Amino acid sequence: MPDWSYHPLKKLLLDKISPKASREFIHKSMSTIASIPGGRNLIGFLGHMKAPHEFQKDIHHIHYPSPIGLNGHIDPHLSGMNVFQELGFGFVEIGPIVLTEPEEQLEPRRKGNHIQFSEQLEKVPLRSALKKLIKHTIRIPVFARIDEQVNKEEWAIIVQHLSPFVDAFIGTSEQLTSCIDQKAFAFDRFFYVSFSTDEFDNNTIDLGKLLKNQYVAGVVLNAPHQSNGSYWHEIVNANESLIKMVTQFKEQYPELIILTSGGVETPNEAYALVHAGADLVMLTDGYVNAGPGLPKRIHERILYEEVHPMKEHSWHWSFLFGLSILFGGIIALYFAFTDVILPYDESFIGLSRADILQINPLILSFMSHDRMALAGTMISGGILYTQLARHGIKYGLHWTKIAFHSAAIIGFLGIFLFIGFGYFDWLHGIFWVILLPIYYFSFQEGKNAITPPYSVHGENDHLWKYGLYGQLCFILLGFLLLLGGLVISTIGVSKVFVSTDLNFLCMSPEILETVSANLIPVIAHDRAGFGSALISVGLLVLTLSLWGFRKGERWVWNTLCLGALPAFIAGIGTHLYIGYTTFIHLLPVYFLVLIYLLGLILSYPYLKKK
Repeated sequence: MPDWSYHPLKKLLLDKISPKASREFIHKSMSTIASIPGGRNLIGFLGHMKAPHEFQKDIHHIHYPSPIGLNGHIDPHLSGMNVFQELGFGFVEIGPIVLTEPEEQLEPRRKGNHIQFSEQLEKVPLRSALKKLIKHTIRIPVFARIDEQVNKEEWAIIVQHLSPFVDAFIGTSEQLTSCIDQKAFAFDRFFYVSFSTDEFDNNTIDLGKLLKNQYVAGVVLNAPHQSNGSYWHEIVNANESLIKMVTQFKEQYPELIILTSGGVETPNEAYALVHAGADLVMLTDGYVNAGPGLPKRIHERILYEEVHPMKEHSWHWSFLFGLSILFGGIIALYFAFTDVILPYDESFIGLSRADILQINPLILSFMSHDRMALAGTMISGGILYTQLARHGIKYGLHWTKIAFHSAAIIGFLGIFLFIGFGYFDWLHGIFWVILLPIYYFSFQEGKNAITPPYSVHGENDHLWKYGLYGQLCFILLGFLLLLGGLVISTIGVSKVFVSTDLNFLCMSPEILETVSANLIPVIAHDRAGFGSALISVGLLVLTLSLWGFRKGERWVWNTLCLGALPAFIAGIGTHLYIGYTTFIHLLPVYFLVLIYLLGLILSYPYLKKK
């Protein structure tokens, strides 16, 4: 559930139900999707959330895909354990673990825009934790936080049973002092000492003594809390306090491994902690407020400092490919406005242009409308391809390569739709042959596009939230264009006409066949070709909207604005030009234009602001 779907749903539904109900709904929904065949790939396609390889690190022989993790009290029922790794988290905490389930569990509550947690956090019984850990294949490290109220005997049982399934434990200094120092047990997992703000401020812990223990790997610094009766929430300046704690610990113990818990709601706050010296950062309720895309945004914010500005890569073949499609669309538009059918069309049909005009002039008008729509779609595709090459592949952005070549390959395969009714368009075939070597070199130069995206944007401001709604509009636009292309292609290779087409022609398919047995195959070839082009353009718009929205990416807004215009102008203009203005037939196009304009308006401040 990326941010563009999470925040509209949060506003409409999640904020109106209890925090526990909304939490379980989100986690169980995502977990269900991840469990079905292809579900993980779907999550990856929608969000592109997995951490770039630049963030991989090893600490005490444990491999972390990312330094960003999730705190245990965000998912105490472990409902989303098998999906967090797909959201870009590098590790996850479970707990606080207890031996037996308490008689009463106090749920979190909502206070204004914040989530408040009970002083007695929801506990995770050992049996429940083991059941979940055994059931799911978790490919990221798991930390188990042991409840501070368990006694020494319970503590030993919990550690013994969880050790095969977790990578490290988190406990209080009292637990570690009373249990580890007695050396009553042999452990094969490291322990992290959890500090509260009071313990840090009052300097009540002999950290030097704890760190000498062979089982202690580092510390967990928890964001300062403010109590409100039997509930608590993080203080307003929790991030600043954590940064101060991290800095002081690193100055005193430079080699100390430091985890932080909480105090992060924006990418800038996470970057500040990492910059101060935090090795691992756990998100808490800031993740709930910011949305599931927060880990991805943090990665992009941190990466900005490392890769900006990016080096240029080879991109000219990809640009030439897009330019060729654009010019091909212009040529097709010229023929659609003039002769409509070419000599080899006339030869195949067995009738000249003059003959067809004499039989029914609306036949040529109808064919012109399909060919104009195809030409406009090709011009739009050419603009999108050239923009992806110029602003993405040129700088080695991996996501632009995937978007570019996915649409291009589908476009090439669309040629097989042209011959679905036994008619092969030689002009299309020649164009396909010309494009193939250009695309080959484009594909070769795209192999070097492996750079992950970055972003300087680090706040959860109003521009970002409006941008999410604009992004949702364009994602919907791309999906509907893709769906429309599939429908049109299917019609093109099956029944060819819809009812409004036949009403416009004032002729049935049977009558058209009596005019010429080869007339319908030519019309079908035009329709299937248009559908194929629309699929490619829909996929380009969809992937560009899914993966390219970042603050200040002016080229993305320009591309969507200019790229869609030729297709819309051709789609509506050709119907007005030939007089085919049936409202129900054009209603889908009107709806798409409305979404397009709304997306441009909502995303303009976010994408166009430098």
